[in-house]
Amino acid sequence: MKEITETIKELAERHLEDDSFFIVDVISKGVTGKTKILVLLDGDEGVTIDDCAHLSRKLAEDIELEDIIDVAYILEVSSPGLDHPLASARQYKKNVGRRLKVRLLEGSTLEGELKSVSEAGIILAAEKKEKKKKLIEEKELSFSDIEKANVLVSFK
Repeated sequence: MKEITETIKELAERHLEDDSFFIVDVISKGVTGKTKILVLLDGDEGVTIDDCAHLSRKLAEDIELEDIIDVAYILEVSSPGLDHPLASARQYKKNVGRRLKVRLLEGSTLEGELKSVSEAGIILAAEKKEKKKKLIEEKELSFSDIEKANVLVSFK
């Protein structure tokens, strides 16, 4: 499966409209007699359903022409939802100014506004409650210390 996943990722990257689009992840798994392939597409300015449909058509053509998968399969191209953790510095950059929930490898969890992103990590204006007051403390976090980071939904 890993070989198929890498091949699909390479094919998908060949068909990106321009440099503003990027592949976040390719996930493949077996589901009741079929292989399901999920390609997560993102862009610096977001992605539309038309962007996903275009990539899906191109990938399906390549999979058939090159006979990459020899069993029944389901191909799905989608943008990563809020439930999918941020996976690259590029994703973090497009979410500067938004609220994140960050779980660190050592087990603690922080919530706060993403202030900036560098090649090495992020700066998070983390909220800390102290004596019924909410304090904001800027924390510099290395990517290597982050287990998982998700964008929080804001209804403001």
